Amino acid sequence: MTLYEQTIPVYRQGLAMLSGLLAKAELHEKCGTLLEASLTEDMHPLAVQIRFLSNQPGEAMERLTGQKFNSRDENAASFADARATLAQMDTHLAAITEGDLVSATDQLVVDLPNGMEFTMTAEQYVRDWSIPNFYFHLTTAYAILRKEGVEVGKADFLPHMMKYATKMPTG
Repeated sequence: MTLYEQTIPVYRQGLAMLSGLLAKAELHEKCGTLLEASLTEDMHPLAVQIRFLSNQPGEAMERLTGQKFNSRDENAASFADARATLAQMDTHLAAITEGDLVSATDQLVVDLPNGMEFTMTAEQYVRDWSIPNFYFHLTTAYAILRKEGVEVGKADFLPHMMKYATKMPTG
């Protein structure tokens, strides 16, 4: 499996899934306060989870393609703004081709704002850092919505699976 196959379809699928969740959240009675909701006091609220998640693919592609990406620093002020941000990232990803990515064996250095530094291959970066972080924020956003009473379930988290359905339950 190529780096492209491990990243672009995964990111785009997750962005679409979160956009669907946010559409449901926008209709919820607590809509006005959901972006500020968090799982616990020491975790970032939904708006920050969305920002981190929407930046993750762009930051990854900057490392994997060398194409400059400017991370969004501000949180979405509304669900419409959040969905627009996700759509912008999807458009950005759609323009990347397999030939744009570095070799899986190329060395990358990941510098974190706290001063930590990691050196790994591009494949290790995708497998051990980028995709796990993307799913962390995706799952946390889903969990916040569930905690706040938005009616979302596993089918909302895995809507892409419907394309593989060969039999549906009856009754």
